[in-house]
Order: sequence, then structure tokens, then C-alpha cells
Amino acid sequence: MNNDDVNKVPKNVSTVIDLLDDHGISWAEYQEDMPYTGFEGKQYLNSQGANDYVRKHNPAVIYDANALIPDRLAKMKNLTYFYKDLAEDKLPQWMFITPNMTSDGHDTDVTTAGKWTRDFLEPLLTDSKFMKRTLVLITFDENHTYTEQNRVLGILLGDAVPQNLVGTTDTAYYNHYSEISTVQSNWGLDTLGRWDVGANVFSFVGGTQEKVREWKASPGLSQMYFNSSYAGIFNSKKKKAVPPPNTSAEYAGRTVLPKIIDTWGSSGQTYYTTGLEIPDGQHPPQGYST
Repeated sequence: MNNDDVNKVPKNVSTVIDLLDDHGISWAEYQEDMPYTGFEGKQYLNSQGANDYVRKHNPAVIYDANALIPDRLAKMKNLTYFYKDLAEDKLPQWMFITPNMTSDGHDTDVTTAGKWTRDFLEPLLTDSKFMKRTLVLITFDENHTYTEQNRVLGILLGDAVPQNLVGTTDTAYYNHYSEISTVQSNWGLDTLGRWDVGANVFSFVGGTQEKVREWKASPGLSQMYFNSSYAGIFNSKKKKAVPPPNTSAEYAGRTVLPKIIDTWGSSGQTYYTTGLEIPDGQHPPQGYST
């Protein structure tokens, strides 16, 4: 995403939320300084006029598959509700927590982000209401210098981390799709038929059933930059639809969510839109894959 627009992905594009709901896995988003539950606005400014909450850092609300369902909007909350749910021992199984633009280092620096993260997490690591075979992933979306490869830090914490791995480093190739594929592997979920299919699962979660693979594509990994804004719905200069999901995809015994097959057709080609160019300032027609 190369902009701060109020981006909306059409409702026929499913997300990890569909996978969780299909298997009855409870979930919630907790967004620092979100003005109220289910807020769909672009941003929320603090008393000094600086950004606190921003829509672009709330992934679930960007997708109409979630934003058009009131029950799902109700699970997108201010971070204060995390503490309420924690106190009542009602935290969901899957959580996505986003600091505000100051706390996450976006408008400040890594020292500020590090302090916020320690202040937030350290008390939780010894809280029995939080530590219940819990795995915490701390990560960023991108590095700061776009001329350098996008290799971002990921830290895994919690009592779900095997004791023999504490303090070690995993140098295998993972990307942000690995977060989704790891969730799928852990709970036996279906897939989205997109880049989540076959994305490396964190090694200690997938175990021997899902072998972590090396990058063998061309160009080589050393030539790949994942911090560019490619043509698509999130690019303000070049709107372009992308292919629909591969509804026949299968990996490690996981197949595409039936709801997605019903929407797109068994071949995944019913609404094929590859190569569709959309002029600047316009948006894909409702129903196009993005």
C-alpha cells in the first residue's frame, strides 16, 4: 500500500477471518486509539493533531468481507478492550494487536516502539490468563530504506515456544504469508487459495509434516525486494486487478475454503481479470478480484 486512502477490497475476496470463523476459532483485533468499536474511518487524530489510529494499519476493516458484517466489526476494538477481556478471562484464540502511529515507531523511532512493546508484553508473559499455550509474534511490515531488501525482524515469544528453541534464531525463509499458513497449520484450517498456499509454516509449528523449503524461484532471493508497491488496488498510481484465487490449490492436505470455491467457481477462472488496467483515480468494479 503506497497511500493513506480509505481502501476497500470487494466482498468476494476472503481473508483469514473467513478461515477462523469457518472452524469456530474466536478472534479479535485490538487497535490502540481506535475511537470506537467498528470504526471504519481513515484515521483518528490526537489532541496535537498527529495521527494515532490509522485505517491502513487495521487489515480486517479494509476488506468488505469483514466490514460489511456487523458481528465482525464488533470484534475490531480499541486496545483498552484487550485489558477488559484479559481481566474477564475472555481473550480470543487469535488476536491482531496494532500500536498507534507513535507507539509503533512509524512517526517516532525504534526506541519508542521497543519501549512500548516491552511495557505492553512483559507483564503478560507471566500472566496465567494470557499464557495458555500462547504464541506471540512481534514484527514489522517493512524496513525503512526501500532501496534495501525488505528483511524484517520477527520475534516469537510465549509458552508455546519449545524450551529448546528459546534464545535461538531460525534462518529459514519466511514472509508475512507464513503468519497465515502457520495459523492454518495450527488449527487445521482451509486456505485462501492465494499466496498463503505453500508459504513456509514456522518450523516448530508445522513439524515434520510440513517441511520448510528453500527459496528456489527466479530471480534468486538476493534479488527480491518485497517493499515495493506493485500494481493493484492498494496502489494509488496504477490500479490493476489480479487473478482470482486458485480454488483447486492443495498443499499439505489443506484445500481451499468451500465458501471461496462457491464464490469463484471450482476452476477459479469464472471471474478471471488478469491484466485489467484501471485508470488513475478509479476503482475496480464491485466484485473484481484484487
